[in-house]
Amino acid sequence: MRYFGTMKNNNGILEIGGVSIKELAKEYKTPLYIMDQQLIEDNMKKYIDNFKSDKFKTEIVYASKAFLSKAMCQLADKYGLSMDAVSAGELYTIKMANFPMNRVHMHGNNKSIEELEMCLDLGVGIVILDNILEIERLGELADEKNKKIKVMLRVNIGIDAHTHEYIRTSKHSSKFGESIFDKNIYGIVEKIINYKNLEFLGFHCHIGSQIFDTKAFHEGIETMLKFTKSVSEKLKINIQEMNLGGGFGVYYTEEDTEIDVEKFMHSMVEHIEKTLEKENMNLERVSIEPGRSIVGNAGGTLYSVGGTKETYGGVKYVFIDGGMTDNIRPALYQAKYEAVLANKLNEKPEEIVTIAGKCCESGDLIGKDMKLAKACVGDYVFVSTTGAYGYSMSSNYNKALRPAVVFVKDGKTALSIKRETYEDLVSKDIFLNL
Repeated sequence: MRYFGTMKNNNGILEIGGVSIKELAKEYKTPLYIMDQQLIEDNMKKYIDNFKSDKFKTEIVYASKAFLSKAMCQLADKYGLSMDAVSAGELYTIKMANFPMNRVHMHGNNKSIEELEMCLDLGVGIVILDNILEIERLGELADEKNKKIKVMLRVNIGIDAHTHEYIRTSKHSSKFGESIFDKNIYGIVEKIINYKNLEFLGFHCHIGSQIFDTKAFHEGIETMLKFTKSVSEKLKINIQEMNLGGGFGVYYTEEDTEIDVEKFMHSMVEHIEKTLEKENMNLERVSIEPGRSIVGNAGGTLYSVGGTKETYGGVKYVFIDGGMTDNIRPALYQAKYEAVLANKLNEKPEEIVTIAGKCCESGDLIGKDMKLAKACVGDYVFVSTTGAYGYSMSSNYNKALRPAVVFVKDGKTALSIKRETYEDLVSKDIFLNL
């Protein structure tokens, strides 16, 4: 397994942030999400230091759906990042973390009236409008409340990024945004600018997630700028902002060649600058939305081994005390991970095993054909790169308790999210009046 950030082998025991996984398991129990705070901060700094230009302002918007907690809001605020949200629940969490709401971008393809009202009432910085109905809803609500709000229009630029079908977001058939090839696209933009309380800033696009092909991003830049110029000239309006989304791929296994953030941010800025010059254009601000690439490698999940089993069919199982309830991605996306026996790092990984969870589903597998040292009851399995979309997509299936989330740094631990209790599971249940 590849080590990230502050991970290291301390006499055969995995240590993260200067803290032994044995200490973490003892204090916080397992399953446990462990977040390397130093690596999160380092990743934020990479974007801040490298995505910048003398030609336009830049903005780093943390894609909170990757992992959101009050602690993450604190870190994003500390480094001056903006934050995006895709639901009322995320908006509420960000607000309750005392994050500046004028640095929040609201996304989503089907924003409810409640969510749009929240955007107006909470003073959300920018609403990314997805479709005509949303334009009308927000425009009318803003007029009713007599509140101005900044907006961008999400557009589908038709670039088919090479990634999993479920996380491609810019195909012509995608549910997100309005197509730039739609003959009505100019009318859609006119609809926005005709609402007196909607301040139109520009366009947003997002071509997908977990993308390694940098050419796709460069193509997206060119397409977005040419489209922006076309709209600006046809409608005789000044468009000053562009949001290029995120989707920067990270390492999960040896099959991945992750993007070098420093180099790619430089090349991205250079490509924007050159295209602006070529098209004789100016922009005031360009935004990007990294999420997975900030927290993905910084998080891992620690499990206890409950038993092992070799089937008649020859499959060796290592049973862990978590599974698809804390990591649905293998079942949903066929996602692959790397893992180690975190208390036996000095032992040779020579067994080929399938790591299986506790759920009553044959598909509840964290990984197949994984090399581990010989596992015994009470050992600890650590699965890396679960910092993004691990906790965010967790569930109570089979009435499992959602794990705790702990941040580690400089030998200290800080509980970010408490482990659920059995009382939590039934706290919303109501008896029938029989």
